[in-house]
Amino acid sequence: MQGPGRLTEKWNDLKDSVQGSQAWSSIFRPGSIFRKGYNDSPRNRSYVIMNSVLYHLHPVKVKRHAVKVSYTLCLGGLSFFLFILLTVTGIFLMFFYRPTAAQAWDDIYALQTSVTFGLLVRNMHRWAAHLMVLSVFLHMARVFYHGAYKAPREFNWVIGVILLTLTLLLSFTGYLLPWDQLALWAVTVGTNMMGYTPVLGNQVRFVLLGGAEIGTDTLLRWYVLHVLFFPFITVIFMAIHFWRVRKDGGISGPL
Repeated sequence: MQGPGRLTEKWNDLKDSVQGSQAWSSIFRPGSIFRKGYNDSPRNRSYVIMNSVLYHLHPVKVKRHAVKVSYTLCLGGLSFFLFILLTVTGIFLMFFYRPTAAQAWDDIYALQTSVTFGLLVRNMHRWAAHLMVLSVFLHMARVFYHGAYKAPREFNWVIGVILLTLTLLLSFTGYLLPWDQLALWAVTVGTNMMGYTPVLGNQVRFVLLGGAEIGTDTLLRWYVLHVLFFPFITVIFMAIHFWRVRKDGGISGPL
C-alpha cells in the first residue's frame, strides 16, 4: 500500500501536469486562480476580474456607500432576480400553453386545475411580473433622486429608460395571453392607440393584429413578442446596463 505522502505527491504531479498543459492555458487566462503559479495579490485579483466575463459583474473594489442596503435598497438586483424568476416560470408555463384563440383559455384553465403546481407557478409568474414593474420603477426613482443620472452616467440612464419601457411591454403582452375578455379589450384599446401614431400608425396596427381586425393570428403575434422578441432585447440591454455601471465607476455616490 502506498502511504498518504506518496498519494499526495502523485496528486500534485498530476495537478501540475494538467495546469501546465496548453489546453489549460488556453482556457484559463493569466491571473486566474485556476492558473498554475497563481499568487494571491491585489494585482492578480484584478486580473481575475478583468479576464472573466462572469467575475466582471463584480468590481475589484467596492465603495463603502455602495454596499449599504439603505442607499440602493437592492432594487437593481431585485429587478434582475425577478426577471430570472419570470424566465424560469415562463418556460414551465410554455409546456402547457398553446397560443391559439380556440385553445388558449382552455389551456390556462387546465393549467390551474389539472397540472401539478400549475396554479402556484402561474401565480408566481403573475406576481413576479407585477413586482418587476414596481421594482424597476422604484429603481429609476432612486437613481433620479440620488442624481445618479448625471455625468458620466447619462448613457446608462437612457438604457434604464429603455429597460423600463421593455418591462412595461413585457407585462402588457403577457396580460393578453389568457385570451379572455380583459385580454381582448386590452388588445383593442392598445392597438387602436397605436393606430393613431403619425405616418405609420395604421401599418403598425395591421402588423400587430395580423389583419384589419382581431383574429386568429393576433394572439400568436403577441405570444412571439412576449416569449421571444422582448426578452431577447431586454437581455441585450441588461448586459449593456451592467457593463456601463462598471465602466462608469460603479454605483454613484451620495449627493
